[in-house]
Amino acid sequence: MKQIVFSSDPYQMNWLREDFTYCETSCPDGMNCHVEHHREGDLYRTDLTFLNASKKPIYTHRNSIRIRFPMPDTYESSDVCISHRCNTHIFCGDDVSYVCALRMGGEAPHLGMIVTQGSLSGYSVERNLKQMSNDRGCFLLHPSPMRLAPGEEKKLSWTIFPHSGKEDFLERLRTFDRYVDVRAEQYVLFPGETAHIRIRPVKEVDHVTVNGRILHRISEAENSYVYEFTADTPGEQLIRIEAGGIHTWCRLFVQESLETLADRRCHFIAQHQQASESEGGLSGAYLIYDNEEQHRFYDAENDFNAGRERAGMGLLMVKYLQMEKAKGRSHEDLSESLQRYITFVKRELILADTGEVCNDFGLDNHFKRLYNFPWYCEFFTECYRLDGSKEHLKTAFSILECYYQQGGDHFYPIELPLRRLSDALADAGMVAEQKRLLSFCVQHADTLLAADVHYPPHEVNYEQSIVAPAADLLFQAYLLTREEKYLQGGIRQMKVLEQFTGIQPDYHLYEVAIRHWDGYWFGKRRMFGDTFPHYWSALNGNVYLLYSEITGNDAYRKKAEDSLRGVLSLFFDDGSASCAYVFPDTVNNQRAGFYDPYANDQDFGLYFALRSSDVL
Repeated sequence: MKQIVFSSDPYQMNWLREDFTYCETSCPDGMNCHVEHHREGDLYRTDLTFLNASKKPIYTHRNSIRIRFPMPDTYESSDVCISHRCNTHIFCGDDVSYVCALRMGGEAPHLGMIVTQGSLSGYSVERNLKQMSNDRGCFLLHPSPMRLAPGEEKKLSWTIFPHSGKEDFLERLRTFDRYVDVRAEQYVLFPGETAHIRIRPVKEVDHVTVNGRILHRISEAENSYVYEFTADTPGEQLIRIEAGGIHTWCRLFVQESLETLADRRCHFIAQHQQASESEGGLSGAYLIYDNEEQHRFYDAENDFNAGRERAGMGLLMVKYLQMEKAKGRSHEDLSESLQRYITFVKRELILADTGEVCNDFGLDNHFKRLYNFPWYCEFFTECYRLDGSKEHLKTAFSILECYYQQGGDHFYPIELPLRRLSDALADAGMVAEQKRLLSFCVQHADTLLAADVHYPPHEVNYEQSIVAPAADLLFQAYLLTREEKYLQGGIRQMKVLEQFTGIQPDYHLYEVAIRHWDGYWFGKRRMFGDTFPHYWSALNGNVYLLYSEITGNDAYRKKAEDSLRGVLSLFFDDGSASCAYVFPDTVNNQRAGFYDPYANDQDFGLYFALRSSDVL
């Protein structure tokens, strides 16, 4: 089968990519696989029969069999992506396994797949590395471990169907007898919190078993069961579920409280990731930490240098000190660390006469990059909120002016703090600067409105962190001007942004946005592949929070909380951290499923969580 095209699709999109063969299967020696395809209208059924053709039993593990499932999850131009490419959300939950593929622009029909016989326990990715960050690759589905006697056959079947979006997808799943709907109130919890996990088998069963404990039905009308989980010991919690012989699971994560997490992380940064005076021009810099070899690391290569995304550590430090100051607590060691970092930034990264943000220490700006400006603008804005020094605001505003002088109004910047800086300027009585900021904001927002969803390529052709800035900036423009066109424009962007996030009952995936290249650019292992989570996923949460603030919509407030919590598993109880979790079983036959050893740029995620903690 080379095409899956739904009859009602105005674009006649082919949901199979052409450079990989759908359902091409690799098996252990002695095992054969026969594949059959059946179509009834817009329903596509695939049956795979595995035969032990040898004279001895065959035992498989979860990676023994690989079935190609080639979705067009690639990034060409935004015009191609919006109508003819998809974001693919996969859940290999044993007997309850499915794929929810969403057209990137959000327009139905979308594609759904559910396993109707057999079981999947994981997936891998096969990537064309020449495409770098712009191709997520071909998915390789892994049947769960099985045992076949000589001559024995076992089957795996699934059905593909159209749907109109996430909620409709979940409802469509309930038309299949083997489906068990599992949903938790919260997937990342703090100690003492309780999550109720609702379990709804499609077929009536006598009872449901969760981690060996028998549950009884609480609602005859809905055929539903509830398991209550109270968070205690930090770490991953796998909830195993059995309902009428159908086995699946739900995966939660318990994290330390935000206060504890931030305290340990900030002390770790000050003690282990800040360059000493003996390190010359790097003195005071916050650097990468290698958790394997337990030392700081610097390289002049862009994503390992002393500038750029390492600003996240400074933002976290100043935000934590703000919160501690409000509670009447002080930390002389952290305050000293922050002052050393401020000195480093102003000495080595910022051109004082222009506000130019350099790419690396030594005022090295051979590589021009607009992404760098918003983060240091935000940093000095937060410094003002800590100590009230107008010098910080002057620095922040000079950075903003320099950004716009370089064409920033046509750029999609990550975390441009227009509203926070505007509020700070008003607080400081800097009225002229506040008016200038507003003019920048309006010009920028009007440019984004005119572009609509025709996004220009940035460091990646098309991605979540191009769409998120568009929504974020338009919502900020609405809050600064109260012009309805900016609210409506932000909503349009947000609907595209939502296609990137998943609904699977797994803290790695639920409300975590698809990203699949950051482990290569920022990690020690230099591995491409799905990063679930990666801290920029929380940009979705920031957007949802703005929308909730504007409209009072509690559903988006909850989505914001889920998104912002979804990246917190990147931080560990000793204060160390990881820049990304590379999620697939393997990527191009290399073992994955690991936290990258580098603590690099992930602290934006914890900064976002602290920043939002007053309203969530």
